[in-house]
Amino acid sequence: MLTEYYLLIKALHIMSFTAWMAGMFYLPRLFAYHAEVTPGTAESEKFKLMERRLLRVILNPAMISTWLFGALLLVIVWQPGHWFDAKFSLLIIMQLLHAYFARSRRHLAQDKRPHTPRFYKIVNEAVTIIFIVIVLLAVLKPF
Repeated sequence: MLTEYYLLIKALHIMSFTAWMAGMFYLPRLFAYHAEVTPGTAESEKFKLMERRLLRVILNPAMISTWLFGALLLVIVWQPGHWFDAKFSLLIIMQLLHAYFARSRRHLAQDKRPHTPRFYKIVNEAVTIIFIVIVLLAVLKPF
């Protein structure tokens, strides 16, 4: 029954993953800019609002739908291989980063500055590298 909807589910998975990654690219960049401003200023308050909305309105729903549609794809077409093990491991790391970003957002909302802007910029680059490897593994299935 689900096989009839394979292409639709695959498209929804790709759209969800794209939205999730867009948020994962943007949120640490917002953190970097936020960490540069003085706590309690109007600019700081604006960053708090932007970060909260990005996380709750885009990132969280996109992450949930990515996992949901990905699980449905596994039910429809299971393709075992080490490429999948590697991809799944990287998705777990991405999930942990998502949770870390949620915690960082809470710290910044409380005017805590646990990291420098440079730290958040480096984390942003790590997300990009993980994203590239996930896509390459999913498309090429190299091993």
